[in-house]
Amino acid sequence: MLWLLAHNNERLLGHGAVAREVWRLYFHWYGVLSQGAFPAHDTLWQYPPGAGAVLLAPGLLPGLSYFQAFVALTLATDALITAALVRAGTRPGRTLLGAALWTGALPLLLHLPLARYDVAVTAFAVLSLLALGRATRACGALAALGALVKVWPALVLLGVGRGRTTRSAWTWAAATGAAVLSVFLLSFRNPLAFLRQQGGRGVQVESLGGTALSLARHAGWRGTTRYRYGAMELVGPHVHAVATASLALTAAAFALLLLWRVRARRWTEATPYDAALSAVLLFTVTSRVISPQYLIWLLGLTAVCLTSRHTTQRPVAALIVTATALSSVAYPTFYAEVVHGTWTGCLLMLARNGLLAGAAVLSLTRLWRATRRPRTAVRTAPGPAAQPGRPLTAAAPGSLRGDRG
Repeated sequence: MLWLLAHNNERLLGHGAVAREVWRLYFHWYGVLSQGAFPAHDTLWQYPPGAGAVLLAPGLLPGLSYFQAFVALTLATDALITAALVRAGTRPGRTLLGAALWTGALPLLLHLPLARYDVAVTAFAVLSLLALGRATRACGALAALGALVKVWPALVLLGVGRGRTTRSAWTWAAATGAAVLSVFLLSFRNPLAFLRQQGGRGVQVESLGGTALSLARHAGWRGTTRYRYGAMELVGPHVHAVATASLALTAAAFALLLLWRVRARRWTEATPYDAALSAVLLFTVTSRVISPQYLIWLLGLTAVCLTSRHTTQRPVAALIVTATALSSVAYPTFYAEVVHGTWTGCLLMLARNGLLAGAAVLSLTRLWRATRRPRTAVRTAPGPAAQPGRPLTAAAPGSLRGDRG
């Protein structure tokens, strides 16, 4: 991955577009943040205030440029995630498959993970889930810190076991989130400006809705792509309807997850891991934006699932790894094809997003079945023993209830 980053300007690696995010955009934001303010009027700033702390961190390393420090911190965070997965996998009854998947699958995204801060966000979610078995307070606090950086880590608390475990994790998450948010509110200007920019986002070409609209081009739809809010978005007739449908699907996914939690009756050590992966998958698939770095989140959560022998998500892991490989083909290698909606670009995104959609459905289905109430056996009154070669016949319905005549 470092070698690819050093050759970032090659045509197949995106002509420098991947690394440009750090040395141009992140570094620009660093300059604004270091003055004690968030980039309130920058339409590209769409992140919670915790992201500011992550982007300021490279400035703490002396003797390095901002880009070098950012990559060094990302590598250190990657090592931390790997070490945590190895430690979890070596416990009794656990497995090292999670560490193996993280180590082997992350490079499928080429050098992209080293040039995005999503590895840091994923670290909060991974460490939160792995801390659950020993320290529910730490689990809640880490999830809250992650949510302040990029919102989605809050979903890892959805599958926490009921009772005192849930109360402890959720209470500490709320307290930590409120305390840290207060620090940002007191220390910086405009820390909540991201809400205005986030609400204006449209349909990105790499999203599920974007794939549908790109295919519609070949059927006569007169839409175009435009660079807006930090991504290539589709503009034209019916785009607003597609964006609204995506938001409605996200709300339906959240309702479905809440219904699962209400009806779930069986919990294992892997249930919180599986629920976290299922929740993030559903929110990713229904999003108006499915950037390639979102696969970093899914790989991290999948790795946590695979540390447990009781996980239900192994078939889902295979789909996610395949989707990860396709994502790197779509971006940066054939991104021009995706943006212009050619058949090559459409088929690439159809395959990638189809795998993610299938993974989301399969994940929730397997989670739901594994946690539903087990069937209770019907008790019948003792009857005559079966004779050899003569099976017992089913009793009449009335006899099972003790009815007469």
